Amino acid sequence: MEITERRDDEIRDAKESANIDNIKSQYVTDSFSDERYSRELKDGLHPLRYKFAIWYTRRTPGVRSQTSYEDNIKKIVEFSTVEGFWASYCHLARSSLLPNPTDLHFFKDGIRPLWEDAANCNGGKWIIRFSKVVSARFWEDLLLALVGDQLDDAENICGAVLSVRINEDIISVWNRNASDHQAVMGLRDSIKRHLKLPHAYVMEYKPHDASLRDNSSYRNTWRG
Repeated sequence: MEITERRDDEIRDAKESANIDNIKSQYVTDSFSDERYSRELKDGLHPLRYKFAIWYTRRTPGVRSQTSYEDNIKKIVEFSTVEGFWASYCHLARSSLLPNPTDLHFFKDGIRPLWEDAANCNGGKWIIRFSKVVSARFWEDLLLALVGDQLDDAENICGAVLSVRINEDIISVWNRNASDHQAVMGLRDSIKRHLKLPHAYVMEYKPHDASLRDNSSYRNTWRG
């Protein structure tokens, strides 16, 4: 009960500061990106629009507490160029070789893969469940779409997660605003288009505040 109350306080504080943080980021990030972009071009590299970080979580099955979850998240690499992406990606273990339960988090730099992060707290995620036979291919296709800035409304995408589980692998795409229904559905359509999923393919969506309430990532979703 104490953990839940503390997390409720933190998510409320994060929501209050989210708008301020977003306004700041429009200026700080743009200025930094221009400087980074010029430097990387000068070095003969191919800069990405966004800088990304990859995080790794290997959890012991059981009750999820905020403290244990944060302690288990490890940032393993950052990159901001095409060359950096491939150098990082080629050294990652494929999903078929990862133990259960494991999560790989692929997020824009400065955004932690936590529901409570200021960039995430008002948002949610689209959830796609795959058999283990095909999940690695779809995960790679999604990462290429993210680094290539190919998904619609890219500014409102925070990152993506690959969750390795016993009987399936789950891919989720996190966005900033769960209350903007048009943007949420537009992201769904963009994901389907780039992953070449059938139009009738059922995906699931879950706001992060709902995850905070029921303390789960993939239960009690709505289908869209």
